[in-house]
Amino acid sequence: MNKNDTLSSSFDTSLETLPSVHQTWQQIFWRFLRFGCMAWGGPMAQIAMMKQELVEEEKWVSSAHFNRALAVYQVLPGPEAHELCVWFGMKVGGRIGGFFAGLGFMLPGFTLMLLMIWAYTQFGVQSPFVQLIFGGIQAAVVAMIGVAVWRIGKHAVVNGNLLGITISSGVLLWVGLNFWVILLFAGLIYTYWLPQTRWTAIFLMIIPTALAGWLFFQNGFPYQPEQVIATNTPAIPSDSNLFDVFFTGLKGGLLTFGGAYTAIPFIQQDAVIKYGWMSQQQFLDGIAISGILPAPLVIFSTFVGFFGGGWIGALLITLGMFLPAFSFTLIGHDLMEKLIHHPTLHRFLDGVTAGVIGLIGVTAVELFMATIQSGLSFCIFASSIWCLLRLKSKIYGTCSSYWCWFDGTSFQSIV
Repeated sequence: MNKNDTLSSSFDTSLETLPSVHQTWQQIFWRFLRFGCMAWGGPMAQIAMMKQELVEEEKWVSSAHFNRALAVYQVLPGPEAHELCVWFGMKVGGRIGGFFAGLGFMLPGFTLMLLMIWAYTQFGVQSPFVQLIFGGIQAAVVAMIGVAVWRIGKHAVVNGNLLGITISSGVLLWVGLNFWVILLFAGLIYTYWLPQTRWTAIFLMIIPTALAGWLFFQNGFPYQPEQVIATNTPAIPSDSNLFDVFFTGLKGGLLTFGGAYTAIPFIQQDAVIKYGWMSQQQFLDGIAISGILPAPLVIFSTFVGFFGGGWIGALLITLGMFLPAFSFTLIGHDLMEKLIHHPTLHRFLDGVTAGVIGLIGVTAVELFMATIQSGLSFCIFASSIWCLLRLKSKIYGTCSSYWCWFDGTSFQSIV
């Protein structure tokens, strides 16, 4: 379910009153732990599962109230399924209930990811056959990211102005401008792109363009293929600053506009390019593993955090990634519900989202260049694209690469 889908127009603002429901924190924890164990199929399936049981069957909240909360979390950054868990828990158990609801929902996926990290580092790197399998999955994951750009963009980039922001943001990142600057100006430009303030928007457009031109003049074209096409590094954690690991997760959690895939460029920028904790191939392996676990896709950050700082790093980056999802609900849900429908803020967030899509597009191109380096890998990539668009399920994209696992000689070129 895309964060910028137009469900916000469908809820009824006159919320019906239901009998109050109260749950202890223990009841809430075990309920959402069960939800976490069944959290397959992405946010759409996760939200549908909770709505069926908690809204339609047990009447924790009214359907109109649920739709209103969902509209808020679709606009805010963070995994919306997890944010709704915290919201449900808070509604029936206060803030302590919200905390344990969120903890219970993420715990199964987090625990399984830690187990997968252990298996990956103990067996995956040394085993040629497992490397062969991951090589095929990497091509399918690149296809998944490419399709995610298309699907998120369909809902978020709804006019020519936003399309221009998307393309410009990608170009500015490509020539080396910092993504914080890009996203700030993306939001501001769209906010002021109105008939009465258009000249302000044009002036704002000049600033990042001039900065990017200055960077290009000083440093030349920064993108080099050898920076992207990295060989596999040892499957051991690096000796990194743990604050950098935590901040990488926090940055991803604050900027996941449009769904979990939008966290990928920010995590990838730090983990692969800036700090060199892991190779592009290992980064793709982490995304592939997270895609088969009952958890939000952003749990791939736990995998990245291990390479940045060991088991403590895995914990810290996960804390950073999920901290905004807890905080937006436990601290500021009511305020967010009021602010999010303010026209100016809504336009700013729409502009930021369009900018983020441009950044994901650049990351998808980089990962494509790092991974698709043979005719066979391109066939896997193309067949994955076809399956994802035709069958609308990420599992089919991954499965489309299975047929070539047995062709070890041909496949070595992309591992």
